[in-house]
Amino acid sequence: MNAAATPQFTIAALEDGTLDVDAFDHEAHVYVAWLYLEQFPLLDAIARFTSALQRLTARLGIPGKYHETVSLFFMLLIADRRTSTKGKDWLSFHRNNGDLFCRKHSIINRYYSSGLLASDRARQSFVLPDRLTA
Repeated sequence: MNAAATPQFTIAALEDGTLDVDAFDHEAHVYVAWLYLEQFPLLDAIARFTSALQRLTARLGIPGKYHETVSLFFMLLIADRRTSTKGKDWLSFHRNNGDLFCRKHSIINRYYSSGLLASDRARQSFVLPDRLTA
C-alpha cells in the first residue's frame, strides 16, 4: 500500500466487511486505526476497531488470526504518536512515524518477546510488554 492510496480503506468498509482483504496489509491496518482515532475517543476507537477486526477474521473463517495484544498495542501507540502530530493529516503522520510501518523489524519486538506474542494468552487478551525499552 502507498500512503497516498488509502481511500479504499474506510471505517465503513471494515465494519461492513466490504474492504479488499487481499490489499488490507499492515499499513492499511495502521491507517484504519488512525481513522478510528481521528473520529472517536480512544476507548471507543479501540472497541470499534477490535470488534470490526474480530468480525472480519470470523467472516473470513480465520478467527485465530486476530491478535488482541498486537491490536491494542498498535492502537495505543498510534494514539500516543498522534498527540505529537495532532491536527496533521495522514500523510504527515505516515511520514513522521515510519517505524510503525516496518514489518521486518517491527516496533512491537522492542516491547514484546516473540514467545509472549506467540502465546494464546497474548492472542486472546491484552498483556503488558515483557521487555524494557531504552
